[in-house]
Amino acid sequence: MKHMNTADLDHQIVLATQAGLPLDPQPYHRIAEQLGVEASLIQERMQKMQNDGRIRRIAVVPNHYRLGYVANGMSVWNVADEHVDDLGEKLGALEYVSHCYRRPRYLPEWPYNLFAMVHGSNRNEVMEKVSRIALLLKDADQGHEVLFSTKILKKTGMRFKSSS
Repeated sequence: MKHMNTADLDHQIVLATQAGLPLDPQPYHRIAEQLGVEASLIQERMQKMQNDGRIRRIAVVPNHYRLGYVANGMSVWNVADEHVDDLGEKLGALEYVSHCYRRPRYLPEWPYNLFAMVHGSNRNEVMEKVSRIALLLKDADQGHEVLFSTKILKKTGMRFKSSS
């Protein structure tokens, strides 16, 4: 087993996992083999980095395109500012909304303050789901639009270059 200080090990773990965990039944074991340490140490260090905020989260990020959800519409909603947080929680809990967040208005051109990404297999399905959101919001919906994606952009987090 290699001996390295925790700062060096943490840096090596970030480099080894920044593109994602290995697609393996035992991903921590694969990283441990690569770095020459025990899998339990990898898990311990990743938990420590998550606890102190250096790693925000460890999560599965499905590729909705490969799952057949090729139509994506960012629904934007004009709702009362005093209700935006509660309404956002309701929208974010819907199975067909992948992410939902508050954004500032830019009046008079942009009155929308609540955004919810809706996925479907086609545009009609997305619009049907947006209609369901409008029914859920009732009178809180003071106007909305749907902005459809026109191209797929690769999304990645921050990446570090290996110093070796």
